[in-house]
Order: sequence, then C-alpha cells, then structure tokens
Amino acid sequence: MTETPPDHLPTEPYRFVLHFVGRFRWAYLAILLLQTASVIFTLGIPWALGQITRLVTQGAAPHALAWPVAGFVCLLVLEMCSLRLASWFNVRTLPRQRRAVTHALFGYLQRHSHRFISSEFAGALAHRISEVSMGTSQTLVILIFDLIPLLVTLVLSVVLLSSADGWLGLAMGAWAAGFLTLCWFLARRSHPLARAHSAARSTTTGKVVDAVTNLSNVRLFARQRFEHHYLGGYLDEEVAAAHRSLGYMERIRWLQNLCGVLLKAGMLGLSLWLWQAGRIDVATFVMASSLSMVIISDVTGLSRRLMELFEASGNIANGVRTLVRPHDITDAPQAQPLKVERGEIRFEHLSFGYLPGRPVFENLDLRIAAGQRVGLVGASGSGKSTLLNLLLRLYDVDSGRVLIDGQDIREVTQQSLHQQIGLIPQDPGLFHRSIRENIHYGRLDADETELLAATERAGAHSFIEGLEQGYDSLVGERGVKLSGASANASPSPVCC
Repeated sequence: MTETPPDHLPTEPYRFVLHFVGRFRWAYLAILLLQTASVIFTLGIPWALGQITRLVTQGAAPHALAWPVAGFVCLLVLEMCSLRLASWFNVRTLPRQRRAVTHALFGYLQRHSHRFISSEFAGALAHRISEVSMGTSQTLVILIFDLIPLLVTLVLSVVLLSSADGWLGLAMGAWAAGFLTLCWFLARRSHPLARAHSAARSTTTGKVVDAVTNLSNVRLFARQRFEHHYLGGYLDEEVAAAHRSLGYMERIRWLQNLCGVLLKAGMLGLSLWLWQAGRIDVATFVMASSLSMVIISDVTGLSRRLMELFEASGNIANGVRTLVRPHDITDAPQAQPLKVERGEIRFEHLSFGYLPGRPVFENLDLRIAAGQRVGLVGASGSGKSTLLNLLLRLYDVDSGRVLIDGQDIREVTQQSLHQQIGLIPQDPGLFHRSIRENIHYGRLDADETELLAATERAGAHSFIEGLEQGYDSLVGERGVKLSGASANASPSPVCC
C-alpha cells in the first residue's frame, strides 16, 4: 500500500513522539503493562523472602516452607516472563516505529522548496532524519523501560515499607522525592549541553559528507591538507562540546552514587534501630534491606538515563526545528492537474529576486510559442537557470505570472507540472543505483522492450552492454563510475 507523505507534523519534541506512539498504541500499552507487572513481581521477591525468613526464625517445619518457597520461585519465573514478553513486543514494535518516523520525515522533506534544500547540507539533513528517528525510539525506551517502572517501584516500595512501619515508609518516601527532584533538576541543566553536542555532531557529519562528495575537486586543487585542517576545526568544536556534556554527566554520577550510599546506610541503620526497639521483626528487617538494594539497582543509571532522555529530546528538537518547517511552496487548495495541449509558455510582468532588494527580473514579459525552440544566451548570473527554475516552480515569483497554455502554474499541482516538463540538467542527475533503475526513473511503468528501445535511440545500448554487469551496473554517485567504466567496456571510444 502506498503511503501519502504527511502535510503536517508536530513541531514539539514530545508531541512529535506521541504522534507516532499513537500508531502503535496497543503494542506500547502491552509493553507498559508487562513492565509494570515485572516491577510488582520484582518487589514481591523481597516480601516473599521476608516471609520465608519469618518462618525460619520461628522454627517452622520444613513442610511449612513448601508453599512460601514455591511462591518465591513463582515470582522469579513471572518476573522473567513479563520482562521477556515486554522485550519481545519492543523488538517487534521499535523497528516499525523507526520506519514510520523516517518515512514520514523523508516524505515531509521532499515537499520542501528548492530554496530550502539548497541552503542545507544534504548529509546534515539525512543525519537529522536519522537522529530524530533514533531519538524517538530512545525516548520511548527510556520512558517505558526505565522511568515509569522506577516510579512504580518507588511508590510500591513506600507502600510496602509503610505497611511494616511508618518510619520506614517515611524515610523511603523522603529519599525518593529528594533524589528524583535532584536528578531532574541536574538533568534539565544538562539539556543545553546535550543539545549543543548534538548540533556539533550534526554539523561535523554535514562537513564530512560535503568534503567526500567533492573529493575529486579536493584532489584537482591539491587541497587535501586544507580540507584536513578545515574538518579538524569542526571536530575540535565537537570534542569541546562532548567534554562539556559528558563531563557534566560524570559529576552527576558522583552525586548519584553518594545518594545511593546514603540510602543503603540510612535504611540499614534505621532498620537496625527499629528492630532493636522491637518495632519490626527480622522478616521486616530483611525485606527493608532487600528493597533498598533493589531500588539502588534500579536508580543506578537514573541520572544517565535522564540525560540520555534530554539528549534524545534535544536531537528530536534540533531535527524537528530543521525539517518540520512550513513548506515554502505548496499546491493551492483547489489545484488541478496541468493539461498541456499545445505547450505555449508565457512569462507575464514577472519580477523575482533571490534576496530582497536584489532583483534578477523586473517586469519581464516573454512568450514562447507552442513548438518553438528557444536558446537562452547570457553571462553567468544573468538569469538563464533562474528562468527555468521559475518555469518548474522551484521558486515562486515575487509578482507576475508564469503560464503554460494559459494555466497559471501556481494553480496546478506541482506533481503534474513536473510530469509534463522534461529537463536535462548540465550536471548529471543520477542515483547511485543500477543503470536500469536510472533509466526507468523517467517512466516507472516501462517494460524491458521499451527500455531497450530508448537506449538504442540514445546510442547507449552498446556501451551499456559492454559493462561488466550490463544494465545492472551501478553508476556511482552522480554517475561518476560511468566515465571510468567506458574505457574498459568497449574498444571504441565513448565519451560520457
């Protein structure tokens, strides 16, 4: 089934995440319920251990321990099964969710104007899509597998300890509230640092892609050393941003570990005091000590996970801010397909400039009759390519109209406009795919006979057949492999 590219996407990080959670709501609900169940079973293990301890200290007969031990083992099995089922749902859902995010963002990016695309690094745009997709997945994993279960663990621990002794519940509740508040505050302060690190990483990726794309020019101008130094500057900025972000994270870990030590020592000391005072028995002492170990195990990576959450949300925010902008050029609400019967082109009172106050055309009138062949001649920058860009509606005119057979191109769909105009650009516009796929791109429904007929008319069939893999040969990025391949493909000279 063909998916329609979205016209609108949320621009806030968490609204963006929720938008895609809605597509897999039942799977995520199942994961959340299973994770909650695993927390309940996990906390039931210290409670069951306390009951067994009580029976042992009371000198119960071995047969009296059978059911408590069976219950303990059952909790262990249920904990394992619920975790594994949650992971299974996660494995089945996250790849499809990442696909949905990547597909939607790519479809949205395709609708951006030529002005937008040409002002950004291609590699940076691709990196943004990847970061948003991975950031969305990372956000959901942290929330569902770490933060929400941790909150459930803390709440249930306070309830269990309060049922044994109010002081134990109060101590645990106070520590949990203070610890969560501190972690949240520190992680929030790390957000700008994580965002700056992500932005620096994205910029570096764009620079690398730009340099690799133009590697031939680098060689021809003997600028390897310059490019190496040029990229090094951006890498240094990324390293500095990483040091600021990761260094702050390390300081938070020290504070987090200190809080863990305080909880262990505090709960142990309080439990001993209550036991000596006769307010709790040995079973409750064991349960309280075990619960504190479970909680410390769960919160060990909390600050790190919170920072990862903010970094992921920062990646989403940066990507969404770059990609999910209003489209500059859109179809009119009642746009109709372009109908070409004769092919007359008219530019009426046309004015246009790439920058305000610097017009390329002012009040231009031009008529190209149907069937007429026209050559545009002029100095570099005189507007030859601009006129074609306006005809293709890669840019919108500032004033005036562009008409094809009397139809204003702003009132027809862009899809139909581009289907009716064939353009052979000066630079090769080839995908790094097979020759067959590139030729088919002009007519996706063409069969093999029509494809061969087209290459015969173009005088390219013999050259293609002489390649090692024929029509299945990869052309290289922007067709770079074709020129080199021609030397080995045929004894006759072929110029590409």
